[in-house]
Amino acid sequence: MPLLLAPAPAPALRSVLAALGSPGAVREAPVSALRTHQGPLSPDHPLPVHVWDDISRPGGTPHTRLAGWRFLVRGGGRAVATAEARLTADGWTFARFCGGPYVAATEQALAQAEALTTPLQPRLLSVPELYMLTLWLHHDTASDGAEGLPAAGDLLVPLAPAPPGIAAHRPQRLADLLPRLALRLAPAPLLREPA
Repeated sequence: MPLLLAPAPAPALRSVLAALGSPGAVREAPVSALRTHQGPLSPDHPLPVHVWDDISRPGGTPHTRLAGWRFLVRGGGRAVATAEARLTADGWTFARFCGGPYVAATEQALAQAEALTTPLQPRLLSVPELYMLTLWLHHDTASDGAEGLPAAGDLLVPLAPAPPGIAAHRPQRLADLLPRLALRLAPAPLLREPA
């Protein structure tokens, strides 16, 4: 079943296209694969990036906030980087190019998700407290991508590198993953000194 991508805001896409069209912005990018690529570059797979800041808050439902839109940057049929747009007081603006393991991990997780039989809307969910990024497969495919909270039945696919004890690239229901995330955040037990 194909994933149902939410369309990125037009100004966000325009800001990324402008950055990709700027030789200076590409030449100064901190991503060697982007700087050395010969040929055209194009943004693909717009994904809203949500941040889950309060994961250590006990009980209740997760609260997330939209942090931006991330695009895979394709060159020569493969992803060579990502480009991110952020909302500022002046509207959507290009934020940065990124490289590293999350580029290939995002591409791999999207390919995995394409094989699922349930229609889902892909997003990215960042969990800063755990230094973790996941592909969030949201059940509400009619959503605009900017809104909506993770639901218990939504799937999360932790991207590699994942935190210790969390399996990368293994789709898991949010309700099943939450206890393991909470365990990762639990304070270590205090050791008692011998009397």
